[in-house]
Amino acid sequence: MAQITIGAPASRTPVRLGRLLTIILVGQFMAILDVSVVNVAAPTIRTDLHASGAGLQLVIAGYTIAYAVLLITGARLGDRLGHRAAFQTGLAVFTVASLACGLAGGTGMLIGFRFIQGAGAALMVPQVMSLIQRNFTGAARARALSVYGAVLAGGSVVGQVVGGVLVSADLFGTGWRPVFLVNVPIGVVLLAAGARTLPGDRGEQDRGLDLPGLTSLAAATLLFVVPLVLGHEEDWPLWGWLMLGGSVVVFALFVVAQRRASSPLIPGRVAGAPGMRAGLVAIFLCMSTFGGFLFTVALHLQGGLGFSPLRAGLFFIPGAGGFALSSLNWRRAPARWHRPMIPVALVVAGLGYLGLALFESGGVGLEVAMAVTGLGLGAAFSPLLAIALTHVAVADAADASGLLVMTNQLGQVVGVATFGTLFLSVAPPTGHALTVTCVVLAGAAALGACCATPLLRRRRG
Repeated sequence: MAQITIGAPASRTPVRLGRLLTIILVGQFMAILDVSVVNVAAPTIRTDLHASGAGLQLVIAGYTIAYAVLLITGARLGDRLGHRAAFQTGLAVFTVASLACGLAGGTGMLIGFRFIQGAGAALMVPQVMSLIQRNFTGAARARALSVYGAVLAGGSVVGQVVGGVLVSADLFGTGWRPVFLVNVPIGVVLLAAGARTLPGDRGEQDRGLDLPGLTSLAAATLLFVVPLVLGHEEDWPLWGWLMLGGSVVVFALFVVAQRRASSPLIPGRVAGAPGMRAGLVAIFLCMSTFGGFLFTVALHLQGGLGFSPLRAGLFFIPGAGGFALSSLNWRRAPARWHRPMIPVALVVAGLGYLGLALFESGGVGLEVAMAVTGLGLGAAFSPLLAIALTHVAVADAADASGLLVMTNQLGQVVGVATFGTLFLSVAPPTGHALTVTCVVLAGAAALGACCATPLLRRRRG
């Protein structure tokens, strides 16, 4: 592979772009995989560590909470430390925390290390899109973002499959521990490869951290995510509703503080870039339905149809394949179709959700519906990323990256919480519960298509 000199201001170092993309996307893949891989191992963890229900929830959710809350902070630190240093540091923390999780002797230790693991992912993951934005241009950037989208879908599904395989194998009597320990050798290899391949940049030491903005946004996100993650299992207690209300107040304070900040966490030129706002709303709705789809169908397959965790994970392959196929190939369509493709693809995803409702009893029909859903989501998500970033300057890559990745992650958390709660509220959670949930998912996909229509207006600049 020929060496290509990157023209971005952050670096003049010759970089092998294929190797760069491989390293950062494998890191992204591990971070996404660890959101879902623990779900399959949860029963074994509970038995082995004698974990309480609340403790088990925090083992599963602690990673997601830390990950979602600290994403924007991780993006800004990438600007200050340099994206290579931030990626490598986040990867090192993630790898060491994975080892500690795998060796944990009690529930409390495992919960603490899961939070640390999520913090490492939050520092590493925003650098992925920043490095793509800074080091790839034109068609190469669109291809890189397409692969990025496929990795997001693949990580979510492969996590369930890998979790089922590792727990079922019970390697050397270790039970659930390999679901964490598998990250260690991969992380070590990536750290060594990244030290030689990732482009060096000194960062912008003079750029302010905007501590009031970081603190208020992290607090608002925490107040928002925690009750969504834990609310259903705790029967939606009063403290959950108070936290949700508090998140609105704190977020309003964040917006006011941003207008007065000399170095705002989310500059107005980023949030106001053509296509960014409509893109963020559409991405949020797209990934909300994706998160709800993964969660509720997994519950239906295992609880309603009696599938084993491994068989349920394998059943998602058509959906992941459809997502990857459309995500990697949407650029082959004529350029004039790229923007109209987004609302059309979301409508296709909605039809896939209706197919899931129709064929909820299983069989080939359900697999076809999952493939259609994946095709629609992939054909919407990757173009959304590309168009949202079209008018973002290279200097603002980290801020845009943090904003998009946080929107993506929050969308999935909200999707799991809202659609998962709907599914579980239809008692008993049978095929009828999936039918009701998938009809609502289809409505949410249609709403996303409506919100994406402003992107049909092509702008200059």
